[in-house]
Formats: sequence, structure tokens, C-alpha cells
Amino acid sequence: MAKVCAICSKSKTTGYQISHSNIKTKRKWRPNIQRIKIMLNGSPKRVNVCSRCIKAGKIQRAI
Repeated sequence: MAKVCAICSKSKTTGYQISHSNIKTKRKWRPNIQRIKIMLNGSPKRVNVCSRCIKAGKIQRAI
């Protein structure tokens, strides 16, 4: 399953975890992706949507 939002195209980002002694190790920040059923072009589809799009009301959930 791809960790990409179908609405806003949010995906994982990379960077460094910096310790107190300034040692840098690579890490990833992953978005909170939920697989939910939404109305897409008038028909219900199961897609991956991030929690920020769900909270913002950018989608209409299918029942």
C-alpha cells in the first residue's frame, strides 16, 4: 500500500534526528494515512486519505 494521500498527495518526508550530542541519524516522517470509502465522481471508492484531509472536510464519506 502506497503511503500517499489521494487528495493532497502528502507522502513521507526525510530528515535527520539530532541527538543532544549533535549526532545526526537519518529518519522519516510518515503521514497518518487511513484507507476509507469516499464518494469519488459519484461512486464509492476505497482510497488512502490522510487524517488532515478527513478533519478538514475535503472528502465526502460513503456509507
